[in-house]
Amino acid sequence: MSRQNHYRTIWISDTHLGTKDCKADYLLDFLRHNESDVLYLVGDIVDGWALKRGWYWHQTHNDVVQKVLRKVRKGTRVIYIPGNHDEFARGYTDSLFGGIEVVDRAIHETRDGKRLLVMHGDELDGVMACAKWLAHLGDRAYVLALRVNRWFNHFRHKFGYSYWSLSAYLKHKVKNAASFITRFEECVAAEAKRAGVDGVVCGHIHKAEIRDIDGMLYCNDGDWVESCSALVEHRDGRLEIIYWDRIQEENETLPAPSSLLAFRRRAS
Repeated sequence: MSRQNHYRTIWISDTHLGTKDCKADYLLDFLRHNESDVLYLVGDIVDGWALKRGWYWHQTHNDVVQKVLRKVRKGTRVIYIPGNHDEFARGYTDSLFGGIEVVDRAIHETRDGKRLLVMHGDELDGVMACAKWLAHLGDRAYVLALRVNRWFNHFRHKFGYSYWSLSAYLKHKVKNAASFITRFEECVAAEAKRAGVDGVVCGHIHKAEIRDIDGMLYCNDGDWVESCSALVEHRDGRLEIIYWDRIQEENETLPAPSSLLAFRRRAS
């Protein structure tokens, strides 16, 4: 893909740099082909929890960081809102690092006048707020599911099947997980209503979505572990989720960047 897209705003979150399951090559290619006036990093960009358990930092992870810094130097305004996995950065809010603004929350105004609260969302997660040890336990179970997912797709590919996320299927189909996601979305929308804005943009639960919840515009930009998704604002203020996926037909190695395909779902 050689075309360069330029949006008014891009939101990405939950990249989890520092983990083997981060799709850093997908993300790097996305950043190369998509520019914006403003880029929001909506938490869990670097996975401090995983790095504490064991160091992993692929060259592509470093390339992603360098690409973001290069965007800053070229004039993109980059706003970083730390999440729970990169909570170490919350000690540096209202600071500038390499030109990147670090804040707890932000209010973004779209071209068509909508005011959106931008937050990671973990502060409204009852598990995170009340029992951090339980959240860490859940994180370990999720890491295990992703590990199984890697092997699962390794064998799917050998038999000629395309990539399918076992971990995402389990998360969205298991009754307790599905009800948690719904409660989280409703809670975030309620927070936006309390803030007196028109909607909210968040991350945290790795489920990209644009929908109305009780009169509030709820947007989740997804993640770069399972869905490889971003939320973008067009020049006229329209919001859209972009899924950036790789097509690999020949072998098990990662394809060249030119084999990427963007799948788009427009907001109604």
